[in-house]
Amino acid sequence: MEIDGTSLYAPRGGDAPTRERVARSILENGASTAAALAERLHLTAAAVRRHLDHLMAEGAVESREPRSTGSRGRGRPAKEFALTEAGRDQFDQQYDDLAAQALRFLAETGGEDAVKEFARRRVATLESDYAQVVARQPDLSAAEAVAEALNQSGYAASVREGPVGEQLCQQHCPVSHVAHEFPQLCEAETEAISRLLGRHVQRLATIAHGDGVCTTCIPAGATSRPESTPLSRHTRG
Repeated sequence: MEIDGTSLYAPRGGDAPTRERVARSILENGASTAAALAERLHLTAAAVRRHLDHLMAEGAVESREPRSTGSRGRGRPAKEFALTEAGRDQFDQQYDDLAAQALRFLAETGGEDAVKEFARRRVATLESDYAQVVARQPDLSAAEAVAEALNQSGYAASVREGPVGEQLCQQHCPVSHVAHEFPQLCEAETEAISRLLGRHVQRLATIAHGDGVCTTCIPAGATSRPESTPLSRHTRG
């Protein structure tokens, strides 16, 4: 996305690469404090705050109060910085409009079933990516392997402990703008994740519908790797 024909990360005194690193770190790790960013990127706190000030002025980043974690020490908690929709746009694919037009045409000519089949075939690559991850890193749990497979397609995914099991969190969705109009993309992805894990999962939030992160609940007991994952059989019809 551009504002007045200028990228949000346009060079200013050679700072653009570092500024993009700051933004990408927030994208991949979620809302972060300036101190956390400084440690993660090996920058000084002053440098990080300067880049954050620029990103906030350009509308790419917004500050907010941190979520309560129960016990709190003395002093006011440090603010967290999160990407805005405009900031996320910098990392999205450049052909969202074309993809949306193609899916509209498919819906008009082939109907709802055609869109669903396209969505299923699109996520078929997740199976092969998952198999490659398992072969390279056999010590990963099934959920961790799914996250790594999603990362290969730009989803910035990770697995976290949840209140009733685990949560698969995707900090970025490269098709979020198209999925807003065509939720079949999200539905097919959720079905694929469920098949790979061998267990029913539930989507709690999606970037496509305005949430800050795509969150999928994986109930306790779903961390072992299934013997087989016949995803291609489901997706090829």
